[in-house]
Amino acid sequence: MILRSRLLASLPLALFAAPIAAQQNVVGEEEPAEEIIVTGKGLDPALSNGIYATTTLERDAIVASPSGRIEDVLRGVAGFQQFRRSDSRSSNPSAQGVTLRALGGNATSRALVLLDGVPLADPFFGYIPLSAIAPETLGTIRVTRGGGSGPFGAGALAGTIELESAAPGDGVLASAAVNDRGETEASGVLARSLGLGFAVASGRWDRGQGFFTTPLAQRVPATARAAFDSWNAALRTVAPLTDTVEVQARIAAFRDARTLRFRGADSTSEGEEASIRFVRRGRWQFDALAYVQARDFSNVVISATRFTPTLDQRRTPSTGIGGKFELRPPILEGHDIRIGADYRRADGELQEEALNAVSGAVTERRRAGGATGNLGIFVEDDWQIGPLTVNGGLRADRSSITGGFYRAVSATTGAVVGEVIAPDRSDWSLSWRAGALLYATRRLGLRAAAYTGLRLPTLNELYRPFVVFPVTTEANANLANERLQGFEIGFDWQPVNEVVIAVTAFDNEVENAIANVTIGRNLRRRANLPAVEARGIEASLAAKFGAVSLESALAWTDAQVRGEGPSADLDGLRPAQTPEFAATLTLGWQPAPGWRIAGTLRHVAAQFEDDRETDRLPPATTLDAFFAAPLQGRLSLVARAENLTGEEIVSRNQGGSIDLGVPRTLWLGLRYGF
Repeated sequence: MILRSRLLASLPLALFAAPIAAQQNVVGEEEPAEEIIVTGKGLDPALSNGIYATTTLERDAIVASPSGRIEDVLRGVAGFQQFRRSDSRSSNPSAQGVTLRALGGNATSRALVLLDGVPLADPFFGYIPLSAIAPETLGTIRVTRGGGSGPFGAGALAGTIELESAAPGDGVLASAAVNDRGETEASGVLARSLGLGFAVASGRWDRGQGFFTTPLAQRVPATARAAFDSWNAALRTVAPLTDTVEVQARIAAFRDARTLRFRGADSTSEGEEASIRFVRRGRWQFDALAYVQARDFSNVVISATRFTPTLDQRRTPSTGIGGKFELRPPILEGHDIRIGADYRRADGELQEEALNAVSGAVTERRRAGGATGNLGIFVEDDWQIGPLTVNGGLRADRSSITGGFYRAVSATTGAVVGEVIAPDRSDWSLSWRAGALLYATRRLGLRAAAYTGLRLPTLNELYRPFVVFPVTTEANANLANERLQGFEIGFDWQPVNEVVIAVTAFDNEVENAIANVTIGRNLRRRANLPAVEARGIEASLAAKFGAVSLESALAWTDAQVRGEGPSADLDGLRPAQTPEFAATLTLGWQPAPGWRIAGTLRHVAAQFEDDRETDRLPPATTLDAFFAAPLQGRLSLVARAENLTGEEIVSRNQGGSIDLGVPRTLWLGLRYGF
């Protein structure tokens, strides 16, 4: 586990502030006339949420995933995409980038992912620790596509994914399951009232031998299953300070160990975090948040010819700290005004040793790292005029990149083999968004919006070279910030009470898009492309007729690189890892309380591994299933099936070296209290 002084200093505050507050009245305050109710949530969603393409997932859908993984839940949202088709059991954690609207192309997240208002992206790599998110602890998920200008908007280049914890009553939730490979998962949630507030302790443990990601024809004696062993634990407390102010505190820790392709190719990611949040409701509303994160990552690279270690990336410690303050003053009738500021700083250092594939001796020692920071100031207003809501937001960001370096030293002579000392730099950027929603009828809403966005390069992109056999990718300390501009139009239509249809057409462009650009045989380099353009249509349909429900989503995107100068040969090509079409359809049946039978059909079109469209990933169509039946009281039997038809899902293809996604997997387990 990682021990950091800043994190440890935050733990007593996070653990004890809320329970103490739950049992005391504030001095000088009168006893409220009505019972105080704490929610554990942030401020109510802004009216402007309806202006931008937004999808909300409720708890019933979140806890009924066939795989039990948060990424599987999000795959039901139009436009959601991971860097690779593999999930958080069988991929390298550093490849777990998520994005929206086909604006991918590398493993860094271009979407802002928040848990109770706290950004989750790894401070060094920018990936999302998906295995650290337990779906059973969540109440809602809200996905907003398009550039953001509100809190932490500098990370919301492609959109925002807001995860919100559930607010349970007293009691226990528990589940355990085993699959046909003998892999297991177990989780528990314990909720307890504390005065007028509550506390929730949760934990989850997943482990198993995994499956062979390597096709049978490419296996060698050193080939290994994608074994995994991960756990996460969290304690969250919520309590009132006054009749309008509540405090929310959270501490959490996780560890995730995986093996990929060969014996000894082990990776480990781990972290701890703490946050404290004050939320005031009523006339003068505010949301104040502070957090600290400590993360680490290690990885061993195995030679694909000798099957011995060639690189020991033994540590990558990093720290993220930040916070925000948002005020909603009631100063104009019919206006919902939000004013605030946020700050995030990330620092980290790579520590790795190159090894002789024959002797195992250390040949080179490498260090790389630095810090990035962003201070944002924002103002946004929703103006409601009868059936019309108009939104306008402005955000100014001062971003900085400091202390950047890369240094490689010979292990035998101590001589410097390679060195980069990057100059410190900083600048100001202005982002904005504007839109309108008109209810043409009681059942039909018409919307239009335009926006810009910003993303800083990560320390990983700036300073860390890496190898995924047989390709080496170089870092680039001179990367510029990515900038997005786009617009969209759409409608939300409820022709009858039981049916809701949403359609959005969009045109987005990312200038200075960071991509892994081929510069030689088996050699790539991170570089800013002139632009990545993405135009497309997203649509969703939700219907419920008695016990039968239907939910579907699709995204069609025409994405291409705009290449100039050194990247002119990429002009018009499709960005790496970007499918043209993706769709999902879930048909469910709930014949009685506690029962649920559902099947999910998904299709992802072909995509390319590389920027030059040479290594193709064929399309994949999968069928998943979920079954739950009550046994006695709050105890239920649960059966799940992943990839029921056994479709071959190619998740990586580099020069013919193939990785596969999850095969047919059957789960059987018990749940209590869900």
